[in-house]
Amino acid sequence: MTYANGRIINDADSHTMETQDWLTPYLEGEFKERYTGVYSKREGGERITKMIDLAVARKNDPEARAKAAANIIGGDKGWLGYGGFDKEERVEALDWLGFASQLIFPTFGLAAISRAQSQEQAYAAARALNLAQIDFCNADKRMIAVAYTPLDNPARALDEVRFAHAKGAGAVMFSASPAGDRSPGHPDYDPFWKYLEDNRIPFMLHIGPGTRKPPEAYMNNGRARAADLHGGGENLRFPDFMTLWYAPQEFLTALVYDGVLERFPGLRGGVLECGAGWVPEFLRMLDHGYESFKKSDVYLQAMKEKPSDQIRRSVRFTPFPKEDVGRMIRDAGPELFLFSSDYPHPEGTRDPIALFEASLGDLDEAAKDMFYRTNYDHMMYRVSTPAAVAAE
Repeated sequence: MTYANGRIINDADSHTMETQDWLTPYLEGEFKERYTGVYSKREGGERITKMIDLAVARKNDPEARAKAAANIIGGDKGWLGYGGFDKEERVEALDWLGFASQLIFPTFGLAAISRAQSQEQAYAAARALNLAQIDFCNADKRMIAVAYTPLDNPARALDEVRFAHAKGAGAVMFSASPAGDRSPGHPDYDPFWKYLEDNRIPFMLHIGPGTRKPPEAYMNNGRARAADLHGGGENLRFPDFMTLWYAPQEFLTALVYDGVLERFPGLRGGVLECGAGWVPEFLRMLDHGYESFKKSDVYLQAMKEKPSDQIRRSVRFTPFPKEDVGRMIRDAGPELFLFSSDYPHPEGTRDPIALFEASLGDLDEAAKDMFYRTNYDHMMYRVSTPAAVAAE
């Protein structure tokens, strides 16, 4: 029996745990040197390389391998997670988990892009990361590679998504922040959005790129800074957690206000690992703002659909396992939310299905099936409309 326990489940958020030289085979010259042995060049990297070495050694240790494979979702996470960076193990992990499809995002490879010192370096790192992710996911058709492109340069962003799509990527991710010095709704980006729509490529906004953190002054509170979620110093802390959804709200508001979702009604996308309890009120506030400002705003007057209807048609959201997804569904409808494991990140918990089931409670089977299966199918262009999802 698999972890899915007979239910058809699509997993909207999982990750690779990139090794020291994840990008190296796909780079040349100075960039190849820059991204070789990346953890050895940073403070605290020894802890990471030790975990990677243990995971590699496990592959040749039948007893350790069997122990890890016997408790995939509840066992080790991060680089020690089964299939975190070994694609053959990931196929085995999916066999045990029983998920029908799994979106696979990078983790630390994104730092090569966000910390790039030039546009040339950023797009070179994106190209290498996309090739690495696609190669990993080529091991099994259930594994869907999520490509990444910076949006700073409209022409280069379009070139990168074309390249990644041709190589086999099934979705594209970018920062939930302004597109360089422009809104993502600027007309310069219309060819990019049209390409996604025409080729049925969903866009993804994810924690990390573009995530808004509180102003640094809030950390000047007279106390030593606490460890982050994982006991280290570079990830999420409590004040950061409380602002995760700010950037996606701004980005989606731009797509609505600038007319992107009406010019390209076939666009679909997801907001992943930013929580979802904020979504019902966000939709209400979009419509409230629309009604309040359309008397004087010619762009709102030109809208043919309410903002909330545009989001409902185009975007899906993943709650955290400990959020009350049942309440969200009762409040905003069953078509907006979808399951994710975040495997092998520890934030996904050791039993996400049980945690989601606790809040789904007495919702009918149709609503649960939308959460676990068909809302993902809609986002990934496997079905055409919310009505078709409900009729599945």
